[in-house]
Amino acid sequence: MPIVSFRRPALLAAASGAALLIAGAAQAQSTPDNATSVDDIVVTGTRAPARSRLDTLAPVDVVTAETLQNRGTTEFAAALAQTVPSLTFARPTVVDGTDSVRPATLRGLSPDQTLVLLNGTRRHASALVNVNGSIGRGSAAVDLNAIPSGALDRVEVLRDGASAQYGSDAIAGVVNLRLKEAREGGGASVTYGQYFTTVEAARGKRDETDGATTTVSAWQGLGLGSDGFLTLSAEYLNREPTNRSDIDPRAAADGAITARAGDPDVEQWTVFANAGKPLNADWEAFGWAGYQHRDSESAAFPRLRDNVNNVSSIYPDGFLPKIAVQSKDTSAGGGVRGDIAGWNAEFSLVYGRNALAFRTEDSLNATYGAASPTSFDSGGLTYDQLVFGADFSRQFDVGLSGPLNFAWGAEARKENYKIEAGQAESWNRGPLGTNTSLAGGAQGFVGFQPSNEVDEDRDAFALYADVEIPLTDKFTVEGAVRIEDYSDFGDAQTGKLAARYDFSPNFALRGSVSTGFRAPSLQQSFFTSTSSVIQDGAVVETGTFPATSSVASVLGARPLKPETSTNYTLGAVIRLGNFDLTIDAYRIEIEDQIVLSELINRSFSTQVAGLLDPLGIQAARFFLNGVTTETEGVDIVGRYRLRTETGGDWDFTVAANVNDVSVTKVPTSSSVLNPVPTLFSRQRIATIEEGTPDTKVSASADWNLGRWGATARATYYASVLQPGSTSASDYSTGDKTTIDLEGRFQISDRVGLAIGVDNVFDQYPDFVPADLNSNGVLGFPYYSPFGFNGRYGYARLNLKW
Repeated sequence: MPIVSFRRPALLAAASGAALLIAGAAQAQSTPDNATSVDDIVVTGTRAPARSRLDTLAPVDVVTAETLQNRGTTEFAAALAQTVPSLTFARPTVVDGTDSVRPATLRGLSPDQTLVLLNGTRRHASALVNVNGSIGRGSAAVDLNAIPSGALDRVEVLRDGASAQYGSDAIAGVVNLRLKEAREGGGASVTYGQYFTTVEAARGKRDETDGATTTVSAWQGLGLGSDGFLTLSAEYLNREPTNRSDIDPRAAADGAITARAGDPDVEQWTVFANAGKPLNADWEAFGWAGYQHRDSESAAFPRLRDNVNNVSSIYPDGFLPKIAVQSKDTSAGGGVRGDIAGWNAEFSLVYGRNALAFRTEDSLNATYGAASPTSFDSGGLTYDQLVFGADFSRQFDVGLSGPLNFAWGAEARKENYKIEAGQAESWNRGPLGTNTSLAGGAQGFVGFQPSNEVDEDRDAFALYADVEIPLTDKFTVEGAVRIEDYSDFGDAQTGKLAARYDFSPNFALRGSVSTGFRAPSLQQSFFTSTSSVIQDGAVVETGTFPATSSVASVLGARPLKPETSTNYTLGAVIRLGNFDLTIDAYRIEIEDQIVLSELINRSFSTQVAGLLDPLGIQAARFFLNGVTTETEGVDIVGRYRLRTETGGDWDFTVAANVNDVSVTKVPTSSSVLNPVPTLFSRQRIATIEEGTPDTKVSASADWNLGRWGATARATYYASVLQPGSTSASDYSTGDKTTIDLEGRFQISDRVGLAIGVDNVFDQYPDFVPADLNSNGVLGFPYYSPFGFNGRYGYARLNLKW
């Protein structure tokens, strides 16, 4: 049985584009002036020095700061997803805190199955748990947007299993963020843009001009003595909300748009510092620190004037609750590196913390009647981690074609997770609480209760060894092993074998086999809340419980255990002068994946009702293991550089990811109830299998001639399914292609101007059918991998010194 089989037309398009690049490259071979190096030295996926991205034993994408800058969006995760085909960044809406802290996925897997590093060290996750109907439901992932693009020198994306090399979470791969290192010079940019679009939803067509975004970014390199550096970066972003809801068909809506589904309102500022300083001839100190303050506000579902939970004396025309999230993200790290008895040694200590404070605005608690507040402190979440690392490497001359590189090290980590309750009115039932038709708590986002409060921590310790051996001048092998021990669930062992054979300077084969694991996060182990969840258009008061709670145990939960995986890759590297092509097929098998269960409603049985009614909730859900998935795919990246005397310099890239995820096993219940409730249904299975595009192809061309420059980019996204509770309530995005254009002019050596349009032809996903949109809230599927905001125009002023 082949590892992967493909029948999709988009892959043929990618192959055709690659063929054109090969043809052009072959012609360019006869022109010596066109020769140029396209190799980039990488530090991710290998601990051997001076390894280029085309010489690695596993595929690594290198994305430069310039590449991230030459586009309309200043949102780092969105810019990275436009650049790396195997990375997807959806724009969820009306899903509580996930509107503000949006996760990215690699190779269609869960957001928390990709490890994120900052300067090579583990980055802390967000305190947020994605509990509603978004991609990555049940995960707690790293917030990529907490890092401003202007602070980065480059991003390295390792597309291979790497748990044995880097530890838990590295199942899909690793994203390593490398900060700028400069002791002189600097730059700044001011970017302004907004959407100007025609919105054509199921019930009407309208023009919108919204989402105005202003981003101011600057960095400065400073010298520390005669040989050190301190690089400072800062960014300010202000983004107004967008709204792509449809007309509300309900009588009380009077034919108006009553909802707000789209990007949230965001104001944030971020600062970063990165430093290095030699201490003597053998040792240097290094360190960095960053802080981001983000205020974000999204909307919940509208409550019309005739809603039983509206208080007409407060909101005579009904109301639209807002969910305000204040995120404070802090990170700092430092250490020393140098020589110990011939070993390259590095010691580091890194701290990271994410604190989220929730407010529910423009709302009310119906059980307080006219005395209800309209603004609520709804509580908060905090996650932090402290990581100590000790890493050693050395090259040995053992008589082979090159030196053997051996690395080993240890890591110790301490994590803590907290939930803090909101004010009483945000979650309790007031004087009118005996009326069971009235919802208690702040509508739109019920506050965390005292019973939800937790303060939990754990410790983890790891040892690893990694060796790369050049058996011949053409054949290199690598082996890695890692042992990790967690205070809450025990230990895990992982391993990796990789090899590469260079048949010639122009062609090589590479492959790997690895095992991986992902420990259940503290967020998944201990998150608990009561919230309003939309199920088939109705608001259901739902309790989320830890797997070890008494309620979850009765419903069928068991203590969480780690996810385990096996990853296979096989690839080829082709180099023809100015052209290079990498093709990497993969298969990823994951067992015991951690997910969030279905909503188990009180109406399921009298036993469930008897369990939930005393808690004042209508449904319950909890985290559990038991999903097994198989992912097969291929990544293709082709690049060709052409330099001409009169036509300028050209850089062409065609990249594609084809990915197929299958759920082969779902959790079974150990519940004592009769009948036994379903824990994982078709809607969740379909989200995993079809919630991200199975094909994504990007083609781009960069051109520079003197003071002029331009970028053109086309990206194809295969259709994504947004499933309902039954097949009749499913809808899709459709196959779509977006076109982005940017033109640049360097006014002087220090000043440059760029003007561009993303999504030039105003492409949207297919709208939500009218019969599946009873309240008009979701005009378009928010699973769309390119969003649903339409055409975006922008201008950018660049300064450098």
